[in-house]
Amino acid sequence: MSQSLLIALVAIPALTAVVLWALPVVTGERVAAIVGSIVSGLLLVGSVVLWWDMGRLHCPCTFVGTSTFGPLPRTLPGKLSPLVDIDVSWIPSLDVRFHLAIDGISMPLITLTTLLVFVCCVYSLKITPRIGRVRSLIALLLVIETGVIGTFAAADLVLFFVFFEVVLIPMWLVIDIWGDDHDRAGRRRAATTFVLMTVFGSALMLLGFLLIHRQTGTFDLAFLGQHPLKGGHGIPLAAAVLIAVGLAVKMPLWPLHIWLPDAHAKAPTVGSVLLAGVLLKLGSYGMIRILLPVLPDATATIAPYLAGFSVVAIIAGSLACLAQTDVKRLIAYSSVGHMGFIGLGIATMSPEGLNGALYANLAHGIITGLLFFLAGAIKDRHDTSDLRTIGRALYARLPRISGLLTYACLASLGLPGLAGFWGEMLILLGAYHPADWLPRSTFIVLMAIAGLGAVLTAAYFLRLIRDLCQGDPAEYPATAFAVDLSRIELVTFAPLVLLTVVLGLWPFTLLNEWWVV
Repeated sequence: MSQSLLIALVAIPALTAVVLWALPVVTGERVAAIVGSIVSGLLLVGSVVLWWDMGRLHCPCTFVGTSTFGPLPRTLPGKLSPLVDIDVSWIPSLDVRFHLAIDGISMPLITLTTLLVFVCCVYSLKITPRIGRVRSLIALLLVIETGVIGTFAAADLVLFFVFFEVVLIPMWLVIDIWGDDHDRAGRRRAATTFVLMTVFGSALMLLGFLLIHRQTGTFDLAFLGQHPLKGGHGIPLAAAVLIAVGLAVKMPLWPLHIWLPDAHAKAPTVGSVLLAGVLLKLGSYGMIRILLPVLPDATATIAPYLAGFSVVAIIAGSLACLAQTDVKRLIAYSSVGHMGFIGLGIATMSPEGLNGALYANLAHGIITGLLFFLAGAIKDRHDTSDLRTIGRALYARLPRISGLLTYACLASLGLPGLAGFWGEMLILLGAYHPADWLPRSTFIVLMAIAGLGAVLTAAYFLRLIRDLCQGDPAEYPATAFAVDLSRIELVTFAPLVLLTVVLGLWPFTLLNEWWVV
């Protein structure tokens, strides 16, 4: 049953997209959002059932790996031994296999993907971009779901690359066709930059995969986890650098983040939600799944540099947020900072840092997805996301939406009791106690700088609340008071609001999946 569920999670979204495109135009436009909501809802249920089965059967998700420095932390996925494992020959002449496998690291991300696609389809029942073409939009969202789930489940490097690329063209179309209807040239430029940067990163990543195959003779991640490529110099180091840079483009880390702000600012609401909620996670997941277990020595060599660029991303993203006058661009730059924290956690190669990175990955997907939904709701009512045009006193004009926005901002800045707190705390703790073979003094300095970034994060989110939500409502005419939270928006936002509290109050519901004492 578990294997069938995994195949269904990968195949059904793509097949549904084909069916939607095959329907007559009028019929397809009328039923697309309904079909998308039903199918994505069933996939969400399927992912939860699959996760429940893994927990019921006590699936071992992580094992001790080794490197020339000594044993790796037990949180590293050094040996992939999942509950669900589908492994068949695909391209025998190239030793490429159709190998899907899931464990406690990939399963939460798959569930997050199905949840966000589901709420995006529900959101599209009543709220769609002005350009229309709902059938094609829903179909592309489902293709993106197939690509993302396939990437999280891939246990072969070539298969990982293929699914990684499946996401590219659909997201490009979503930004280019359904993006900001006031700036056609801008949305096309943003979509093109997104494509070019991602293709650049993917090409580097593929070269790294080929170097691994040259040294080991296989692309299989399960085998490579058991027999990692030793050595911190030469070909292993070259492979690690190529893969790290390729994945850093997707996260993205400074200075490879240049595509992200425009892509978010010009994308439709559902595009921004999926871009921030799941697509950025492909990069960080790849670092945890590939770099750490397959190239442990080379990863240790580049870890201080990865940590340094991550901390620069934290500070640069925070400072950029302080200068923004557009809500969506501010949230986009905040993602640069949050992904910088995740990069720092991965670079520590410590149990605390890695668990913090995994936790922050999920928390960021939920919280930032909610932030972009709320930014979209504000933009829908004011026909702009420019703070200078929207004005102030949103508490009086849109009390429910502004209240949720404040809640999401507090969660994103890391308020204790909400989901954003635990990941950042564990990452900073991991930087204070990095792996034994890493320079502790360097990481302590980076931890202090990252702590300053956390303060700046609080500053720009509190400034956003002050500038947008507070103020005298008498300054605005009665026509400025738009309709507050709609029923469909309430249904869409509710799961994300609830999960933010649940993960904040009961963090070990997820940490128990990864933390092996």
